[in-house]
Amino acid sequence: MVTSIHGTPVVPGLAFGPVLIATSDVSTGAVAAYGDGGHADAAAALAAYDEAVAQVADGFRTKAAASTGATAEVLTASAGLASDRGLRAAVRKNLNAGQPLLAALDAAVEQFVNVFAGMGGLMAERVTDLRDIHARMLARLVGEPEPGVPVPTAPSVLVALDLAPADTAGLDPSLVVAIVTERGGKTSHTSIIARQLGIPCVVGASGAIAALDGHTALVDGELGTIEVDPEHDKAAALVAEDRAERAVLATWSGPGRTADGRLVKLLANVADAASSVAASAEPVTGIGLFRTELCFLDRETEPTVEEQADIYASVLAPFAGEERHVVVRTLDAGSDKPIAFATHPDEENPALGVRGLRLAFADRGLLHRQLDAIAIAAERTGADCWVMAPMVATVAEARDFAADVRERGLKPGVMVEVPSAALLAHKILEEVDFLSIGTNDLTQYTMAADRMATDLAHLTDPWQPAVLQLVAIAAEAGRQAGKPVGVCGEAAADPLLACVLVGLGITSLSMASAAVRPVGARVSELTVGHCEEMADAALAAVDPATAREAARAVLL
Repeated sequence: MVTSIHGTPVVPGLAFGPVLIATSDVSTGAVAAYGDGGHADAAAALAAYDEAVAQVADGFRTKAAASTGATAEVLTASAGLASDRGLRAAVRKNLNAGQPLLAALDAAVEQFVNVFAGMGGLMAERVTDLRDIHARMLARLVGEPEPGVPVPTAPSVLVALDLAPADTAGLDPSLVVAIVTERGGKTSHTSIIARQLGIPCVVGASGAIAALDGHTALVDGELGTIEVDPEHDKAAALVAEDRAERAVLATWSGPGRTADGRLVKLLANVADAASSVAASAEPVTGIGLFRTELCFLDRETEPTVEEQADIYASVLAPFAGEERHVVVRTLDAGSDKPIAFATHPDEENPALGVRGLRLAFADRGLLHRQLDAIAIAAERTGADCWVMAPMVATVAEARDFAADVRERGLKPGVMVEVPSAALLAHKILEEVDFLSIGTNDLTQYTMAADRMATDLAHLTDPWQPAVLQLVAIAAEAGRQAGKPVGVCGEAAADPLLACVLVGLGITSLSMASAAVRPVGARVSELTVGHCEEMADAALAAVDPATAREAARAVLL
């Protein structure tokens, strides 16, 4: 019998309970009873498809409207994928070729599954979303409720092959005490939403369903371990101790600084006005990442400058005032975030294609109109507005972007996601006023590994020493230039890794609002010297696991 399994740690915390297995199947009996659907012709079958699409997409939008932040973003994207015109065209083609509706839908979905999987990069993660949408459409067509996670009758550990955004978003943290999936990585949709909900989470745990079905489990979201059928009283005591420690962390109220007084700005990642308002109630000194592209995932046409300005102003307003600033990222469209009015269709490898700032190479007006809108919003609200570009790879790109930003009276910076930007950070900082490291993409590109590939989760871990070396290079460039270098990727939300980042010389950490207090409390317990010792230990390690262990050993 398996006594323990291991996966990729995502959300720290200890949880214990009976295992609840989630499935996403539609009953074979209902599918068989539906048969060919009895549709008069292909047009009637397509109409039935359209009705199912509308119901599924409306369900996603309803859940998105009741959510905020990353959860709302992911659900909105799923609604767009369900309504995708390319998917509908494939279904119509199959129907016109004589296939019955369910077979036409199956074939169309598999066609796009193969396309997304072949693209790799962030598009590969959409396979999980697409299969979830397929199951929901199938259920609507055959007259069954949409599949999803069963409602626990007692606090339980939820275990699944993978979880779709709509399933994860609806979880009740009082009943789902931990999440374990066999697939996924640190930046999968399951991970993003679990982090926002604050549910301990381990992903990429191969064999979890077979090992845990019918058992109890003790999940450690910091170490990535799952113990099968632990001794009940001992497990309950460990969980109680962990909760008590986290309750103390939750009382931390800032400001962000080390035990010996060095300031470490703690900032929030936001996507819309609701998440900005929520973040303003937390002990943060501003917004470190406003993901503007997520405001426009469902737009077919480019919003006007005034429309954009209204949206941006609603996000900036809660942070207007002294000693607070907002970092606005220009459109990071492309790859897994296609926007109809901006991105290039049919790219062979979108993750390495025309995304982020590269969209402006062929259409500079797209960037200029967005910068105009940001400037209007900043003037209207009085917010201290910094603007950064994603996917910068060269000094020339940084120089041109900075000129455009300064023309509008704003403070320019760039994201360090491409390894070349880290290696050239000292040169890039001659052109811009700040850097912000996006550890999600920096890790993916440094390790040449799809960050959504479960089999490569050990490579796409931000604790990789090679990634930490690049962070150290960028931070040292900032120290020499006297300019701030922050981290806005998911690495900043890991309290232990946050201390290592401070030790490397990072001056600000931006994260989901739910992570701010645990991170701030952990940093406040340590001196700069302790953080530097942790950083040195992690840099000297040979892999992520030993890097974590080495950093943790400094605290003992």
